[in-house]
Amino acid sequence: MRDLIQLLPDAIANQIAAGEVVQRPASVVKELMENAIDAQATYIQLIIKDAGKGIIQVIDNGTGMSETDARMCFERHATSKIRKAEDLFSIKTMGFRGEAMASIASVAQVELKTKREQDELGTLVRMEASVLKVQENIQQPIGTSITVKNLFYNIPARRNFLKSNPVEIRHILDEFQHVALAHPHIRFSFVQNEQETYLLPAEKLGKRIVDLFGKGYREQLASCEEDTSYVSIKGYVGKPEHAKKTRGEQFFFVNDRYIKNAYLNHAVMSAYERLLPEGSFPFYVLFLSIDPSHIDINVHPTKTEIKFDDERSIYAIVQAAVRKTLSIHNLIPSLDFDTNVNFNIPHNPAGQAASNRSGDFSSASGNTHSNKNVQDAWKKLYEGLQDNIQAFEQQAPAIKAPLFEQHSYSSETILQSRANQRENTEFNTSNFQVIQILQKYLALSWSNGLILIDQKRAYQRILYDQFMDHLQRKNGASQQLLFPKLLHISPADQLILEEIKEDLLYLGFQLALEDGAKYWVKGIPAGLGEEDGQSLLEGILEQVKHEASDLSKHRNEKIAQAMSNRSAIRYQQKKLSNEEMNALVEQLFASSNPNSSPNGEQISRALHLQEIINLLN
Repeated sequence: MRDLIQLLPDAIANQIAAGEVVQRPASVVKELMENAIDAQATYIQLIIKDAGKGIIQVIDNGTGMSETDARMCFERHATSKIRKAEDLFSIKTMGFRGEAMASIASVAQVELKTKREQDELGTLVRMEASVLKVQENIQQPIGTSITVKNLFYNIPARRNFLKSNPVEIRHILDEFQHVALAHPHIRFSFVQNEQETYLLPAEKLGKRIVDLFGKGYREQLASCEEDTSYVSIKGYVGKPEHAKKTRGEQFFFVNDRYIKNAYLNHAVMSAYERLLPEGSFPFYVLFLSIDPSHIDINVHPTKTEIKFDDERSIYAIVQAAVRKTLSIHNLIPSLDFDTNVNFNIPHNPAGQAASNRSGDFSSASGNTHSNKNVQDAWKKLYEGLQDNIQAFEQQAPAIKAPLFEQHSYSSETILQSRANQRENTEFNTSNFQVIQILQKYLALSWSNGLILIDQKRAYQRILYDQFMDHLQRKNGASQQLLFPKLLHISPADQLILEEIKEDLLYLGFQLALEDGAKYWVKGIPAGLGEEDGQSLLEGILEQVKHEASDLSKHRNEKIAQAMSNRSAIRYQQKKLSNEEMNALVEQLFASSNPNSSPNGEQISRALHLQEIINLLN
């Protein structure tokens, strides 16, 4: 009988490895830029055409490669970063697996030009689908230039899975931002379709953040720094008043390597406890420096997941460092860093085992406070809060008419809707009474029992239906702004704005482009009152930006959902008049789905009379 197991050819093995290493054009950008970092470059230029599907080019002024190394770098598991197994636990370079160049060359046409300072001539190497096509000596400046053309040209099925150009560009921008943030001492340039999107000089981290994300970030940066014998933390966190309604720019770096870690994110969010409104997310860029022997980065080829040997202590230190920063900026009371920081730490959600370390970390200031002083400080933090809320409500414009467009319902109009079909019940406006509870819920009393309605979610549903109607009919009314406002958004967000600009016009936004880079908001959808156009558009862009799917699919639903979520925030806790409550109930039960909000949350719950009786007996 013939043997069944065979050794795969290198070309096929490389394509299999490429499935993990090279998922999309952004993966190529990440690997090539990290190689440039390891080559000690002080200037790195990224050039993109056709969202990386056509050309990805990375040029650096690093150390370059010899003629032999230029050819060897395309072999599987060929690397200059490690020599033995023990080196895996002392890695200080960005790359080490020796898979990237071989994987890229297996699914694209690659041209490499490189030259070392001591060499008279440089080297040119061309590869196509893992096959060497050309290798020769050329004139070349010191450093390396790698050009990747026609990604996935030999695997049409993989190429068809790529998203639209704006989506792929956003992923590329994300990778560029990760590398640029981690290395502010390096000069970067990003050119797409022959237009320079970023030109970042070598600078300090704070200036790099502002250059990447916009001038609006200058006012919200709070420096965060903490040193312990186990780990050092530095970076910036955002002030609570600048938090966004969607998860925006949040970055963790470990030894200058960008990572994703939900456990550490929870540590930061817990430090902001009671400082942020519900559903708000702060900005942060935090760098953790730790001995490589305490971490394992050889978890996944993308190297964005790592393991700590003592994750609970890392959690405690991050939480304490952020709370200390907020305390210094007079946002929360001063904290006692001499207490055991391992108290009140939630278990690792991933279920990973972690040893207990001493949590006896000292504050840089060395100040301690008694429990009574801390309690008094918290009380002072909330002094005048109720007065501020009342003042805010008095400043809000009085609603003299129902917010939503009124329909001519007679008193006998039957509100038969999808919500009632499940129970085959009918009721009309003459049979129910509505009261408001805690300015957040409506209790609807009628002959068969009681219906409880979440006020904010009900508004979300009604607004969503209205925005969807405007998008489909392309007839949204606009409210002119007396003074146009400049929209401060990053280049990455400008790409999204360009893609959804027509839909925003249908909703009622009026935008004007100036100098090819600045957007002015001249009008917002009618009926939004004093809603800030900048904040509203930021919320839409944030939600659309973090959608994993292609925007061309269900784009209207995403935009309408973002709009309704943002617009309904002001009704989360708002006193309603009797007319407003009645209008809300009528329009809810006449909506497309009275049971669920656009986010899939339950809007109302019906309690039958017998259920109420059972509760009391």
